[in-house]
Amino acid sequence: MSTRTEDYTTDLLSRRRTLAGIVVAGIAGGVVTLAAWLLLRLTSWPAFNTSNMTYALSTVATVVTLLVLGALTIAWLFDEQKARGRREAGEDEAIRRPRWRVVLTYLVSYLSPAALVLSTTAIPLSATRLYLDGVQVDQRFRTQFLTRMATTWGNQDMNYIDLPTYYPLGWFWGGGRLANLLGMPGWEVYQPWALISFAVVGCMLVPVWQRLSGSLPVAVAITLVTLCVALVMSPEEPYGAVVAMGAPAATVLVGRALLGSWFATVGMALYLGVSASFYTLYTGAVALSVVAIGTLFAAIFFRTWRPLLHLLVMGVGSILIALVTWGPYLWLTVTGHPSDGSAAPNYLPLEGAQVPVPFLSTSVLGLLCLFGLIWLVIRATDLDARSMGIALVGFYLWSIGSMVFTLAGTTLLGFRVDILIVSQLATAGVLALAQLRLIGVEALYPDRLGARARRYITVLMVVILAGGGLHYAQQIPVVNQRAIDQAYADTDGYGERADRFAADAGRYYPAIDEEIRSHGHDPLDTVVLTDEINFMSFHPYFGFQAFTSHYANPLGEFTARNETIDDWATGSWEELSDPAAFDEALTGTPWRGPDVFILRGTLDQPVGDAPDAGWKTHLSEDIFPNNPNTRYHGIFFNPEVFRADLWHTSQIGPFVVATRIKDAG
Repeated sequence: MSTRTEDYTTDLLSRRRTLAGIVVAGIAGGVVTLAAWLLLRLTSWPAFNTSNMTYALSTVATVVTLLVLGALTIAWLFDEQKARGRREAGEDEAIRRPRWRVVLTYLVSYLSPAALVLSTTAIPLSATRLYLDGVQVDQRFRTQFLTRMATTWGNQDMNYIDLPTYYPLGWFWGGGRLANLLGMPGWEVYQPWALISFAVVGCMLVPVWQRLSGSLPVAVAITLVTLCVALVMSPEEPYGAVVAMGAPAATVLVGRALLGSWFATVGMALYLGVSASFYTLYTGAVALSVVAIGTLFAAIFFRTWRPLLHLLVMGVGSILIALVTWGPYLWLTVTGHPSDGSAAPNYLPLEGAQVPVPFLSTSVLGLLCLFGLIWLVIRATDLDARSMGIALVGFYLWSIGSMVFTLAGTTLLGFRVDILIVSQLATAGVLALAQLRLIGVEALYPDRLGARARRYITVLMVVILAGGGLHYAQQIPVVNQRAIDQAYADTDGYGERADRFAADAGRYYPAIDEEIRSHGHDPLDTVVLTDEINFMSFHPYFGFQAFTSHYANPLGEFTARNETIDDWATGSWEELSDPAAFDEALTGTPWRGPDVFILRGTLDQPVGDAPDAGWKTHLSEDIFPNNPNTRYHGIFFNPEVFRADLWHTSQIGPFVVATRIKDAG
């Protein structure tokens, strides 16, 4: 890092080469991943949840990746040691490498993150169209957002018509463009776009860390470690995980920016701005650390106002970038649009009530985090280690503060910050091992280590690290097995299950979509009231109501809409039992009323005056701090209010689809 040994900066990139490397590596990683994914789609391998074949192939691909990378890394480090030996002998100290091996080493090093994503995640998912967790829980809303973005280039809420998005648009907008490029629906692009995102960011981080550390092997090691951590801790949320992968580099970069590097300052502004457009929670945690680092640098360590100037530039620059995504929502908020307030942070799982201590874990990663903690303490006088240490304290404060915020009836989603803490410590662990190889052993035995002994130590450390990496990486499909199995077990947008078992009620969704369209309703201008959120995940209709308040746009007035829907259902048996009165109630709200109802029931079921015999849907309510934090209750609509001259009703499987006749009223 900043206190460098003589062999530590042999691969240091210039600013121009760093920028070129970031662009080229990112593009190449994305192209390779997409090409491999397209090839995997042509295979007919068995489902992951019915056979171990894809797991075996996954392991083989991981082994090959790490073996090739390890062999090239050993050769690369041997070249450095030979140059050092010549230098000690007073000869020419230049590092000599065959050009073909330089090109091959850079190619493998820069693309190794993409290869690891393919081996650990793409191969296990190769026989399904869905991504990890299928369309369960939060994946329903993420899939819905991607489906929406595949239909528009604008800033549009995933559910409510005529509203800008509240959730950051960046990653989903990019996925929509990929869906357009490949000519597929948004829900189906989730898998390749997630894989490409991990691969692109991983490949881009190699030249970033090469610039920061001055060593290509160190850069690759850090990148692969943080990638593996992301693929284990947050693979189902790729738009957040890729931001977390860049956090350790950002905490090093900010220290250099605050010392006066405008190159680093611009880099930090870009990181914070883009991350705010992807996953605002991590932006907040990193920004808190940035402010803390800047304040301490200005007031204590260097006693100058210049860090505050760079801090100001970072803040203004990142805000301007973030406004591209957040501007429309903020404008409506400040100009008085009705709002419920966000319920998104109202979630407290067990891990959110504990302080993460990964350095005490009895695992390969735990040992690496322990090395990192020791390194951060011992190297606290080093600029980069100091910045990383302050940031780590900031992440812990966020986690603890989230628990305190429960007293105010919400949280800071502190459990999400666990990945930042683990990535920070693991990164420090790699830096600790890198410096141990260079100076640690020789400091203990200065007279006993010749060139051969140094080579043995180098080989031993690379083998141990590669072995540890293999042990951790090959467990990724096992750790994610439940999520992978769900991707095979859920019914996709074509009404099929990838494991070839009988599909659930989702198999009727294509027929429902066809029914709605047959009555002249365009999905991009049609509002549907239903609790079948998976239908909205696969088909780009707008919802009258979001399924839970936690993913609802505050501008959509979730609570008021819930009350209105409940009134409609109750009134359909009483004062709104006349179809004309019911129809008037639907159109007499501040929001555009439903054009379609998708309800559970049958057209010929006896109704009478029993409300619980009507057509059923569900409403949800936030019951935080309980866990689970959502409660559902059923409501029933009187079938008689859907009069034939106003609505066309159809039975499709277990669903009754009531579609408004377009020229009726």
